[in-house]
Amino acid sequence: MTQLIERPLGFDDDDVPEPDAQRIAPMSMAQAVNRALHDAMRADARVLVFGEDVATLGGVFRVTEGLTETFGAQRCFDTPLAESAIIGIAVGMAIRGLVPVPEIQFDGFAAPAFDQMVSHLAKYRMRTRGEIDMPVTVRIPSFGGIGAVEHHSESTETHWLHTAGLKVVVPSTPTDAYWLLRYAIASRDPVIYLEPKRRYWAKDVVDTGNPAPPIGRAEVRRRGDDVTVITYGPLVATALNAADMCPSSLEVVDLRSLNPLDFDTVAASVRRTGRAVVMHEGSRTLGFGAELAARIQEECFYDLEAPVLRATGFDTPYPPARLEKLWLPGVDRLLDCVDNAMSRP
Repeated sequence: MTQLIERPLGFDDDDVPEPDAQRIAPMSMAQAVNRALHDAMRADARVLVFGEDVATLGGVFRVTEGLTETFGAQRCFDTPLAESAIIGIAVGMAIRGLVPVPEIQFDGFAAPAFDQMVSHLAKYRMRTRGEIDMPVTVRIPSFGGIGAVEHHSESTETHWLHTAGLKVVVPSTPTDAYWLLRYAIASRDPVIYLEPKRRYWAKDVVDTGNPAPPIGRAEVRRRGDDVTVITYGPLVATALNAADMCPSSLEVVDLRSLNPLDFDTVAASVRRTGRAVVMHEGSRTLGFGAELAARIQEECFYDLEAPVLRATGFDTPYPPARLEKLWLPGVDRLLDCVDNAMSRP
């Protein structure tokens, strides 16, 4: 029988992963994810990266480039085109004490792996009363805006958010891309790490020696007084652009972590501004904005000056590439919601 590899006793999900070395450098989001994988694999020999085309090609977006050359084909390797098998293998590896980081090549390709992720990945640690960790980080390039074909531009976050046992994080900056991935790989629980692929080439200075806030913490990206805009991932930049154009003063809250959710930061902002707009790419009905709007209404009702509004995608399948700009919520859709909120008595 294969010997189980023990995870260090006393490890805590809030512990700061130790970076390889302090370094401040400009990076794109794709480069930040690549650097996080390099640093995590260098720090822990149990970390493995695998998926479709991640090794020889370096991934469709070259996010895993150089991992096989640096760490060898046993630690970064290609798999068959079989997402259910990819996640099933990851579950088995985690049971044996390894730390798998599988990639689902595109968001829409996660559907064949749904059973493994919901029935096994999400539930194993609780079913064993915490005796067996499930330190699996599933990387999924997600969301739209790149002009891709069918099944390449889905917003799958609500599937995973409705599944108890899964953490769900969405970076919006290169710094968060690096640190949220480091925290995710260090977690004993499974993490769904959604990468906004239309922001892969956005650049910023990343300090790999100065930890960002951990999973479960939101960030106020812009202070404002009139309306709180709550969003995440690819639409944070859209909200900040809208704030630059809007005559009203917008406060932009970047959730970063969808589960666990930092509702304290959301509530504090809404109580101060009195108005809230939730923005996400997915369809409107039963999107994450619906949950946020309901909770804000429940817990901040007497502080609200207007109903909580939503700027979202439409209740249709994701359209062909030539129509996606009409489908995706943008600055105009957000500003319409802000005007509506400000016009309420």
